[in-house]
Amino acid sequence: MTETLLLIEDEPLLREELVRHFRRGDWSVCSAATLAQARRALIQDDLQPLVVVSDMSLPDGNALDLLETARVRTDASEWLFLTGYGGVADSVRALRLGAYDFLEKPCDLERLDLVVAGAARSARAQRQLREQAAAENRRYTAEAFVGGSAAARSVRTLLAKLAAAPFSALFIAGETGTGKGLAARILHHSGARRTGPIIEVNCAALPHQLLESELFGHEPGAFTDAKGRRRGLLEQAHGGTIFLDEIGELPLDLQAKLLSAIEDRKVRRLGGTQSIEVDVQVLAASNRNLARRVEEGAFRRDLYHRITVFTLELPPLRARKSDLRDLVPLFIAEYNLKAGKSVRITPEAVWTALERHDWPGNVRELRNVIERCVLLSDSATLSDQWLQLDPAEAPARGVRVTPAEELVLRLDGSMSLDDMEKQVLASALERSNYNVTGAARLLKTSRETLRYRVNKYGLKSVD
Repeated sequence: MTETLLLIEDEPLLREELVRHFRRGDWSVCSAATLAQARRALIQDDLQPLVVVSDMSLPDGNALDLLETARVRTDASEWLFLTGYGGVADSVRALRLGAYDFLEKPCDLERLDLVVAGAARSARAQRQLREQAAAENRRYTAEAFVGGSAAARSVRTLLAKLAAAPFSALFIAGETGTGKGLAARILHHSGARRTGPIIEVNCAALPHQLLESELFGHEPGAFTDAKGRRRGLLEQAHGGTIFLDEIGELPLDLQAKLLSAIEDRKVRRLGGTQSIEVDVQVLAASNRNLARRVEEGAFRRDLYHRITVFTLELPPLRARKSDLRDLVPLFIAEYNLKAGKSVRITPEAVWTALERHDWPGNVRELRNVIERCVLLSDSATLSDQWLQLDPAEAPARGVRVTPAEELVLRLDGSMSLDDMEKQVLASALERSNYNVTGAARLLKTSRETLRYRVNKYGLKSVD
């Protein structure tokens, strides 16, 4: 595929020679002798070259002025400068503006080809990233929170308002599987920071020391295995958004460090001596009651108030069952595409079973159920054979349990909260033959969250 290169050079002989050279290299070459001609091509004619090769000093000005104008227009070209002379000020300014490289005149053509090829690879990568970001921005709008119920419409309205607000931190509350990750992506990709990165981290899935290193980065030698420098996730999210899922599981000392980073907009790597400025939007989420965690002393009150200036509460699926009629066809179409199936009929018996179920796992559980049904289907009809909706999984509301399901905890002050949690975990592991996945299913939590607690208390497990 022929790609476009813009050549800006005022010396006629050199310009003609370079045009011929680049065309032999399968470039579509546009040339200009002045900044005015180049500006007309880039701005008025909307030329979008992959690479710009330009003389630094031209009869009507400095080419860096044109580069600055192009960067304001979010130009995705790489700029390479040819110069017979240049001062330190020009060099510093060019680097600040993102120039790819400098070459001195006269320039060896083999060397020029190598640098242009590198610039082209860099420009292609940048364009691919921008196209991916644009696709994500189109995908994650408020309308991505699907449902015609009053609860779903209310969430969409609030998502649209919040995306337009320049907030620094926001808390997303809701049960596991209600779509907190989806809401975070909508807020990022619909907001002012959509051109920046979004970094997602599950605070319950990583042990303490690794989580601190992941969030804040480290310098070589900061701890035993720190053999090189690492930029933390907060640094990587600079100019964009960091989504801290399960923030309620963040250890207290890291909560203090996170609060400082949010307030001061600075981080310090482990083992580092200098603070690094970061400009990030913080989205936090938890399926736990953070206000209760604050009262229990497990979550810092100052951090709680800092991240809950704005709060988005996501409703459970059992509170908006009418949305099943919108969600199920969406998931069927998704897994039809992935598996090459053609399921298109949902019998009333299936709808009845779906609407009777209480969905303790919320939309995530529904997605998994529909995936199983579609993948195992052998006709155009969604069979109820593979629904496997266990009534025992529904939330217990006034339902008596058998003695084998009971667990007695002493409330006479002899057990701390940690002791109680450890006993609950140990009992769930024992009843699931020490299988973490099975115990997580019993406790209605994620495997990652349970694995973290199993390691925390040194409990026995087999997976």
